[in-house]
Amino acid sequence: MMRVALVGAGGMAGVHAGCYGEIKGATLAGVLDTSPEAAQALAAQHGAKAFTDFDKMLEEIRPDVVDVCCPTPWHVDYVVRAAERAAELGIRGISTEKPMGRSLEDCDRMIAACEAAGIPLFVAHVVRFFPEFSLAKRQVEAGNVGLPASVRTRRGGPMPRAWDDWYADFKRSGGLVLDLIIHDFDWLRWTFGEVERVYARGLGDSKLPAFDYALVTLKFKSGVIGHVEGTWADPGGFKVTFEIAGDGGLLEYNANQPTGAPFKPAFSTAAAGGQPGVAIPESPTGNNPYQLELEHFIDCLHRGATPSISPQDGKEAVRIALAAIESIETGKPVLLG
Repeated sequence: MMRVALVGAGGMAGVHAGCYGEIKGATLAGVLDTSPEAAQALAAQHGAKAFTDFDKMLEEIRPDVVDVCCPTPWHVDYVVRAAERAAELGIRGISTEKPMGRSLEDCDRMIAACEAAGIPLFVAHVVRFFPEFSLAKRQVEAGNVGLPASVRTRRGGPMPRAWDDWYADFKRSGGLVLDLIIHDFDWLRWTFGEVERVYARGLGDSKLPAFDYALVTLKFKSGVIGHVEGTWADPGGFKVTFEIAGDGGLLEYNANQPTGAPFKPAFSTAAAGGQPGVAIPESPTGNNPYQLELEHFIDCLHRGATPSISPQDGKEAVRIALAAIESIETGKPVLLG
């Protein structure tokens, strides 16, 4: 049985905590948060123990897995500290929420620490586990749109609110480019290959904390052109769409059409305060994508297999997002090579 130490007690941590209760071969043993009340509330829901001291949690429960679900700027600290104590405490793997880090340097530090410890680092890019998106990738690979030429994605809803309103702090969150449409950057790279040029327009930190918006154009080495739209300025609820066009057909998906498989807008609440938090998309199928991604990681650890999402995948998604932010700030395209 894999014992899991969960870092964070907010909306996404709550989703992960619920998933571990459904995964055979895993159990949530500890929950850490800077708020004792938040940690206790989430831990009590799942029969785990609450902590406010990270090292104490590691030493007391000696986890097999550390799952980092705190705000982005602190991913690097918890991942590196867990990796440095992996051999001593028997930690077998670390998972971190997206975005992997606030900077490429943070990503490199995490990669180096886990490589030195000889343990896998899994970056939880959950969109790969949504059936709508994994099916679209398979359709492209099967040639059902012919040679792909262009792809459009749109994702977003109202401005998310959470602990200390950290999403509205651009220096901490990176805005919606780094936090939200990084989902699409990862999926597009997974589906169409490496990106060589990024050009973007958006609000960046100019209008936060009220709202945010960006439109990013990606040129892939394969020749495909991607248009990625993200919004934290839509009061009508969370929406997702994509369109893939090729010389042999057109593939469309709209989560808000009755004929589609819609994402259900589910607003999580933090353990402390009870205020509406982040819109967390759900799949209407019987398979919870968040459970599927964590189940995949746990299964890989049991079997000694390599997880499907690598640390380098996480870093490359951050690289694309940071290039888009640079383009917004400079008004110029950014070449990735």
